[in-house]
Amino acid sequence: MTTVTPKKFTLDEYHRLEELGFFSPDERVELIRGEIIQMPTKKTPHSVCNTLLVQELIILLGRRAIVRGQEPIILPADSEPQPDVVIANNSPDNYISSHPYPEDVLLVIEISDSTLSYDRTTKLSLYAEDGIYHYWIFNLVDNCLEIYNEPYQDMQGKFSYRLRRIALPNETVTLPGFPDLSLNLSSVFPRQSDA
Repeated sequence: MTTVTPKKFTLDEYHRLEELGFFSPDERVELIRGEIIQMPTKKTPHSVCNTLLVQELIILLGRRAIVRGQEPIILPADSEPQPDVVIANNSPDNYISSHPYPEDVLLVIEISDSTLSYDRTTKLSLYAEDGIYHYWIFNLVDNCLEIYNEPYQDMQGKFSYRLRRIALPNETVTLPGFPDLSLNLSSVFPRQSDA
């Protein structure tokens, strides 16, 4: 009996496939634990929320940190996800030499509608395993912000976050690492007239 196993890719192999033009320019893929994952097309509310969020964060943070929209980060377990938004420490070369690593990342944000289950399980576990301390999910299904902090590993070896908090669209939240900066969620969540 032959066992079927998927081909796992290293970060170097994945980058080589990109260089060879294996993926079309408009194809949305990311490497998660060595597997190439094709991401679904974004719906309008997702795009609106992403645009508003990046705009608000850039205004709030100015030059105090780098706001990256839908750009990769590098995680040790042969993973190169492309979160919707990342707030990273400033870098002298603006990350031209390498995408941010976990130690560079202050906050990872996913905007979720059709990917909500995936972002709550696979992505959450991945970010916790690699020590991303702050993870937010803009949940467009339930119209709330899910805030996760303090990654840990349980007795069965699974990774998750100790703390989970919910913020509503009419509330403000403090940006991790910037206690003097608050994000007004009503300026980020798409209104029905935006969709």
